[in-house]
Amino acid sequence: MPYLKENDKFDVFCHRIPENAGDLNYAFTEIVKKYLEARGESYQHYNDIMGALTCAQHELYRRKISFYEDLKIKENGDVY
Repeated sequence: MPYLKENDKFDVFCHRIPENAGDLNYAFTEIVKKYLEARGESYQHYNDIMGALTCAQHELYRRKISFYEDLKIKENGDVY
C-alpha cells in the first residue's frame, strides 16, 4: 500500500464521491485510462496496473474486510 505524505496526496475525485459500484468502476477505469494516456501502452504498464489493482484489493481485505468478517462471526456465529 502506498503510504503518501500529506502534501504528496492528490484528490482523485474533484467533483464527487462514487455513489455505487458502477460509479466506482467508472472512476477506476478513468484513472487507468489517464495512467495509460500519460505513459503509453506497453506490457509493463498493463502489468503495473494489474498489480496495483490486485494489491489494493488485498490491502482492503487485510485492513478492513477481515475485521468486519470477524465482528460478524462474533455477532452471528461461525459457519465452520
